[in-house]
Amino acid sequence: MQERRCFTQIYADCVSGGSRTQSSPLFSVVCDYLDTNQKSKIQNPESKTLPVHFSAILVILQLPTITAMIYHSRVVSIGGLPLGGDYPIRIQSMTNTNTLGTRATVDQAIRMIEAGSELVRITAPGPKEAANLGVIKAELIKRGYRVPLIADIHFNPGAAEIAARLVEKVRINPGNYSDRPSPGKNSWSVQEYQLELERIAEKLTPLLGICREYGTAIRIGVNHGSLSQRMMSRYGDTAEGMVQSALEFTRICHQQGFHNLVLSLKSSNVSVMVEACRQLAEQLTQEGLNYPLHLGVTEAGDGEDGRLKSASGIGALLARGIGDTIRVSLTEAPEAELPVARAIVSRFHQNLPDGTITRQIRPDLAVSKEINGKRETAASGPLGGKNPVAVLLKQGNQLLLAGEKGEITPLPHRLVHAGQAIPEIHQPLMILAEEEYLKAHLPVLMETLAGDSTIALLAAAGTTQLRRLADALQRRNLKTPLILKSPVNAGSAGDLITEISLNPGNLLIDGAGDGLCLEAMGDSNEALTSAGFGLLQATRRRVSRTEYIACPSCGRTLFHIQETLQQIKARTAHLKGLKIGVMGCIVNGPGEMADADFGYVGSGKGKVTLYKGKTPVKRGIPENEAVEALIALIKESGDWKEAEKV
Repeated sequence: MQERRCFTQIYADCVSGGSRTQSSPLFSVVCDYLDTNQKSKIQNPESKTLPVHFSAILVILQLPTITAMIYHSRVVSIGGLPLGGDYPIRIQSMTNTNTLGTRATVDQAIRMIEAGSELVRITAPGPKEAANLGVIKAELIKRGYRVPLIADIHFNPGAAEIAARLVEKVRINPGNYSDRPSPGKNSWSVQEYQLELERIAEKLTPLLGICREYGTAIRIGVNHGSLSQRMMSRYGDTAEGMVQSALEFTRICHQQGFHNLVLSLKSSNVSVMVEACRQLAEQLTQEGLNYPLHLGVTEAGDGEDGRLKSASGIGALLARGIGDTIRVSLTEAPEAELPVARAIVSRFHQNLPDGTITRQIRPDLAVSKEINGKRETAASGPLGGKNPVAVLLKQGNQLLLAGEKGEITPLPHRLVHAGQAIPEIHQPLMILAEEEYLKAHLPVLMETLAGDSTIALLAAAGTTQLRRLADALQRRNLKTPLILKSPVNAGSAGDLITEISLNPGNLLIDGAGDGLCLEAMGDSNEALTSAGFGLLQATRRRVSRTEYIACPSCGRTLFHIQETLQQIKARTAHLKGLKIGVMGCIVNGPGEMADADFGYVGSGKGKVTLYKGKTPVKRGIPENEAVEALIALIKESGDWKEAEKV
């Protein structure tokens, strides 16, 4: 209530013409909400008249604002490459070759490095693969490439201890590094839980000693799909469970004086990934464990959908100052991930005159405060209310409503720029409010909207102003449908995907907006519509197509996953709302696709296991028969329908 008392005092000072108004701690904040004419009435001691909309300001600001955190990480060294602090956001990728195939792995690593990868991750499922990392490293150095290598470890602490002597960083997964499966066990007593923590520390200690001796870094990499049975029993399949899984290992490392750490929490669900990383950053800050964070949306799939998922999830965190290195996971060649990663981080870097790069969030993307984006709205034609979240296309002053099947129809609304007189017509209205207007005249806009519940609002602005607007609508309890639009005109299809993923993608993730509006020179309506519906699906605001949860593959994958994914998409792309997991192996496969309706998971060389939900129903199917077997399973389950003829 302290803010409220301050505003009450400002109000009293204004009425009395008191000159001490301008010394109030929140005077400048109030002025931000006023236009020039209104501001002068407060600043002029002779004025006895309050601005007309001062009461609106009090309502808008009467609740405390939750400020978005900027996570300040410590600097760690990955083979001499500094990570964290104010250093640039590092980008990386992972090979998908057999690690025992030295030449193929080295050749692919070089393609990744030349595409911009600053670190190269390689799977080491067993001791032989871990030992061969030394051979791979030597060959890369021989060819003139000295990039830090990362060993990716699952299930095998022994392999981690071998790799830690050879490469610059070891990634371990708390979900399968030490916890033992306990069939049928659903709960752990306090004593049992503590004993498990002691056992984890005992198993982790040798690796910490080796890493300390060799200067090797460790990434504690939690995957949503591979939380341990113990974690699942206490926290369920939640973001909190991911956070606690990482914290257990982090605290052990910290207590033993090992600080060359990086942490990551990944999920194929963008909202879960963002929420988990936000919670982790907050908890690490509170405990003084501010280690660098690695960001990524795992099993994002391929093509446009994979890029939208990755950019929206990673970007929502970078916009909050959270994240020090990223990996874009696509079911494509690893080198195809790097241009996407570069496009994302370029929005959060600044090139200095001396040629160095420093971290700086582009001003229109910065998330300065958190909002409760979910809001009940009234219907304005096909917008808001119980209507699905809309995709609009803007062509000059004309607005078009896009349909899921490619149909384009004119929106019945008349477009009026904010600040213009509201015409007396029997037609729905859409007010277009842009950045500068929102900065200067938000209270005026609130009063206009409060006077007519049939108006829809199209806001084209940066993240800060869009969040300020969404917050004001929420606090005034206005039911105006809000359509979000980036103020940036994209110059290419790739730029369009990146820009809309970052803004308004970050608001869509938080539940704000009744639709988004796209406008890009040179892009066809078909391309714009596809990107719009793709972003709504990526942020889980509207389902309009089949969703594919597909891993990027690695050396553990023993079938041709990229070709297989394309075959499955060709047969099932018309099954709107169905979720299909296509996973390379069992490490994260069954877990990451836990909310999928059907799963296709590699289970051996050229062998596949099919899942219905979380249950394996057909095992050991030859790869060349597995796609047809999947289609048959979908049909048997009653989820198949024939594609409509075009």
